[in-house]
Amino acid sequence: MKLPVAIIGGGPVGLAAAAQLQARGESFILLESGSQIGASILEWGHVRMFSPWEYNMDKTAVSLLAKYDWNAPQLEAIPTGKELVEMYLQPLAALPEISPYIRVNSKVVSVGRKNIDKMKTKGRDQLPFVIRYEQNGEMNTVEARAIIDASGTWKHPNPIGSGGIFAKGEESASQRITYGIPDVYGNQRQRYAGKRVLVVGSGHSAINTILDLHRLKEEVPSTDIVWVLRKISVQETYGGGNEDQLPARGALGTAIQHLVEGGLLTVYTPFQIEEISNEGNALLVAGTLAGQPFNIGGIDEIIANTGSRPDLDFLREIRYQVDPSIECVPALADLIDPNIHSCGTVRPHGEAELRQPEKDFYIVGMKSYGRAPTFLLATGYEQVRSVVAALVGDWEAARRVELHLPETGVCSSNPLTVGFEAVSSCCAPLPQVPRNCCG
Repeated sequence: MKLPVAIIGGGPVGLAAAAQLQARGESFILLESGSQIGASILEWGHVRMFSPWEYNMDKTAVSLLAKYDWNAPQLEAIPTGKELVEMYLQPLAALPEISPYIRVNSKVVSVGRKNIDKMKTKGRDQLPFVIRYEQNGEMNTVEARAIIDASGTWKHPNPIGSGGIFAKGEESASQRITYGIPDVYGNQRQRYAGKRVLVVGSGHSAINTILDLHRLKEEVPSTDIVWVLRKISVQETYGGGNEDQLPARGALGTAIQHLVEGGLLTVYTPFQIEEISNEGNALLVAGTLAGQPFNIGGIDEIIANTGSRPDLDFLREIRYQVDPSIECVPALADLIDPNIHSCGTVRPHGEAELRQPEKDFYIVGMKSYGRAPTFLLATGYEQVRSVVAALVGDWEAARRVELHLPETGVCSSNPLTVGFEAVSSCCAPLPQVPRNCCG
């Protein structure tokens, strides 16, 4: 009996891989650590994406959905994360061709080859993969002929301490720190209304958080917003404005520029956080501002929008490679390095660039970009189309380019975060002022 292909991750790219495999007549199993499909996206479900539906759905998945009574969205509309899940991912996952092979609440803890460790080479490629995963408190094992790791990076946010490590006291203060994009104007309003809130980060997630906090402040004036960045100048966050080819993204930069120049929040940059400690009933954040010691006191809540990183621990027994700085698939490093690129434009790529030393093992989607914040959903869909074609031996299709994207931004000499941000870049989240991602 032919073993299935195992997909790790039940987000947009993982489900696109499932649709591609189904279309090719290949068996698969999809393991999702969350309690439902798209669980990570629902954590930023209130955020609106940068790009319209046209670029947020996989063509093969749409063709499969079209066979049923599916209420397709208007292609020119821009969805929120919640809409992406409820109008696209959940209907796709519920199809009889997909649903029986999805296992939720299934956290992968290890991946390896059957009965040999990482050091053994002879006969390695002929052995099946063995995946151990925890489901509802029990450890389970499944064998697979290939693995597509689409587990993303959202569940592994970067610390707020300088140097990419936890600041002293950061973990102790975790009850007052939220990593990600809380719905500060919606279901978490009471937590932030009337509080002094410190937002850490310089990307679109931070901007969206601040814009929602400002909406809250207009209704609860005692809400105080403090923004700390590591950038030399806050102007670096404004982006292309009206020149941005994704208008919703350009609107973010324009909106935050208005708040900063209007003195509607307090900005400290470049600020490096070194320690968080208690100050009575509040927090004291200590670090350096422009290289000099500086403290910010009276903080009630901290929101960390500092990006995320891939979880590589469960791959310890797999022969894989990542770029040493970005932690992305090595062949993508020069294309997506935010130290070099500001616009996030990446040429189409597929199986050849994603190929790992471990035969039939691939890292795709947000995780393939490592720590880079410029991932677009359409790019992930093209990745899995090519990978699945290779897995079934259709090398002509695997090498073919089938990705067409609009211009994604204004390039400049200063690095600019674009696109799921975690979450991610264009795939990530945004509030009332178009907040966008996943493009």
